[in-house]
Amino acid sequence: MAPESSKPEHPPAQADALPPADQPGLLARLFTLLPSLRAQLIVPYALLTVLIAMLGIYIITRLVTSSFRERFVNQLHEASRVTADGIVRQERAHLENLRVMAFTGGVSQAMANSDVGTLQTLLCPLVLNYSIDALTAVDRGGRELVTLAANASAQECIASRQDVDLSQTPLVANILNLPPNATADKFAGLLTLPPEAVYLFSSAPVRDPNAQIVGVLMIGTRLPELLADLQTQAHADIMVLGVEGKLLATTLSEPDEGYAVLDMEPQVVSSLDLSLMRDLRLYERDFQVEYSPLFVQQQKAGAIGVVLPSNYVVAVESTSRSTISLIFTLVTGAVILLGFFLSQNIARPISRLRAISQAVAGGDLEQTSGLRRADEIGELATAFDTMTLRLRERTAEAARLYAETVQRNKELAAINARLQSTQRQLVQSEKLAAIGQLTAGIVHDVRNPLAIIKGLAEIALEDYQLDPKLREHIATIRDSAARANRIVGDLLKFARQSSAEMQFQDLKATVEAALRLTSFLTRQAHVKVVADLPDEPVWVMYDAQQIEQVLINLIQNAIQAMPNRGTLHVNLSQTDAAVAVAVQDTGLGIPPENLNRIFDPFFTTKPPGEGTGLGLSVSYGIVRDHQGEIQVESTVGEGSTFTVLLPVKQVVSDAPPGATEHAEL
Repeated sequence: MAPESSKPEHPPAQADALPPADQPGLLARLFTLLPSLRAQLIVPYALLTVLIAMLGIYIITRLVTSSFRERFVNQLHEASRVTADGIVRQERAHLENLRVMAFTGGVSQAMANSDVGTLQTLLCPLVLNYSIDALTAVDRGGRELVTLAANASAQECIASRQDVDLSQTPLVANILNLPPNATADKFAGLLTLPPEAVYLFSSAPVRDPNAQIVGVLMIGTRLPELLADLQTQAHADIMVLGVEGKLLATTLSEPDEGYAVLDMEPQVVSSLDLSLMRDLRLYERDFQVEYSPLFVQQQKAGAIGVVLPSNYVVAVESTSRSTISLIFTLVTGAVILLGFFLSQNIARPISRLRAISQAVAGGDLEQTSGLRRADEIGELATAFDTMTLRLRERTAEAARLYAETVQRNKELAAINARLQSTQRQLVQSEKLAAIGQLTAGIVHDVRNPLAIIKGLAEIALEDYQLDPKLREHIATIRDSAARANRIVGDLLKFARQSSAEMQFQDLKATVEAALRLTSFLTRQAHVKVVADLPDEPVWVMYDAQQIEQVLINLIQNAIQAMPNRGTLHVNLSQTDAAVAVAVQDTGLGIPPENLNRIFDPFFTTKPPGEGTGLGLSVSYGIVRDHQGEIQVESTVGEGSTFTVLLPVKQVVSDAPPGATEHAEL
C-alpha cells in the first residue's frame, strides 16, 4: 500500500476548474468536503494565489499608466544633466579665452608695468570678439588694474576701474600663492560683483618670459544670462544656490512669497552628493525640483535646481493611488474572511491542543483533548491523549522511586554525619592522647633539669666578683631556663585546653620583649633583624606571656629557615578591627603541599631531634583562644610570612591612661 502522502487528493486540472471562492457559503461547504488537513490548507491558498495573480496583472496594467511619472523624472534628470554640462562648457570656453588673452603679445609686459591703457588696447578686441561679460586684470599685488565688458548692442568695450583689492579672493589668491613649476594654475568659482550681480568666473596667471607670474586674468559670465541660455536647452527652469543655501540666480519669476522660498538649508547643500527631489508650491501650482551639486573646477560651489510643473503628475498619481487602495482593501477583506474560516477549521483545534499541552507542562496530567476528527488533527489529538496517559503512568512511577530515593538519601546523610563525627572524635582523641603522653614525658624529663639549671644560674649570679660579660651570659642562661619552663607549662595548658589570662596591655612591648629574648639566636645565626614598630603603644586585650611565646616560636622558625644568613622583618600594624604582627624571613620557604599541615600537632619538616612539631600547633591554639588567626604566605626559595591577627577588644575600664582612644567602643 502506498503511503498516505502519495495519494493524489485533487488533480491540478480539477483544482483549476473550481469556481472562484467569492461566496462564503460555498467556501464553508468546500471545507466540509475536504477531510485532509493538507487539502484544507492547499486548496484555499491555491485559490488565494490565483486571486493574487489576477491582482498582480491588474496592478502591472495600472503601472503602465505610471510611465508618465517616469518620463517626468527622466526629463528632470536630463534637464539637470544639460544644465551641468552647459556650466562645464562655459568653464572650458573661459579657459580657452584666457589662454588666448594670457599669451597675447604685450599683455604680460603691460601687466608687469600696470599699463592700463595698453591692456585696454590689447584686450578690448578680444572682449568684443568673444562677447565677454566681464574681464578683470589683477596685478601681482592682487589689486584690480582694469575691468572690461562687452556691450553687445553698441558693439563697444566698456572699461572701468575701482582699484579693488582682490588678493584675498580665492580665484586670485590661489594663483598668486602658486609654488614654482605648479601644474594646476586654472581656477573657477562664483563671484558677486556690484551691483549684486553673480558671475561665473575663471582665472589664470599671466607669466613673463621668465615664467614668473606678473598678474591674473579673470573672465566672468553673468549667471542669470547663462541660466537663460541653458533654460532653452534644458526646457526647464533653472536656479543656482550658493554653499550657504541662498538663491544666487534663477530663471523663475519672483514668487509672491519672495525668492527666499527657494532657499535651502546649508547642511542639506553641504551633504548633497548625487541628487535630491523636492516638491514646491509656487504661483498656486505644484512643481518638482531636482537638486544636484554644482561643481566648479572639481570644487563644490553650491547646488543646481531644475524645476518642472508637476500638476498633472500629481493628479495621475492621486487617481492611481485611490484605485489601488480600493483594490487592496477588497483583497484584504477577502484574506480576512478566508483567515476566519481557517481559524474555525484548523486554528481552533490547534489552540485547544496548545492549551492542553501547557496544562500538561504545568503538571496537570489528567487532561484529554476531546477532539474526534478524521484528519491529521484528529490523529494528532489521539496521539497526544495516548502520550499523556503514558506520561501519567511514568510520572507516578517516577514519584514513587523519587520518594524512596529521598528517604534513602536522608538515611545515608544521617549515617555519614555520624561517621564523620566519630572520625573527628577519634582523630582528636588520638592527638590528645599523644599530646598527653608527650606532656608527661616532658614534665618528668625536662622540668626538673630546667629547675636545677635556673637554680644554679641564680646561685652563680650571687657572686659579685664575676666578670660582667660572664654575668650577662649566666643571666641569659637563667632567663632561657625560665622561658623553657614556661613553654613546658604552655604545653600543659595546650594539652589541658587552658584558657588565656586576658589583660589590656601594650602589644608593642611584648614584640620588643620577644626580639630581646631571641637576640642571641639571631646574632648566632648572623641574621639581620629589621623591626618596623609604631612610636606609640598598641593597646590590645591579650595574654602577654602566651603571645610572647607565639612570637618567639615564629622568630625561631624564621631563624631556622635561614641557614645561610638572611633578613628577619618584624612589623606591627593596627586597623580599626584588628592588630597584625607579621614575621617575615628570606629563607627556604614552605612547599605548597605542606602549607595545609604546618599547624597539625607533631608535623615538622626539621631533621630528627631538632623539633617536635608542637611549636606552630601550640601557637595556633593560643591565637585561636584569643579569637584571632594566623595567616601564612610562602614562596619556595624566597621566604615565608606569618601574620598574627588579634581582634581589638572593648574593655575600656581596665585600660591604662592614654589607651582608651585605641579601644573599640
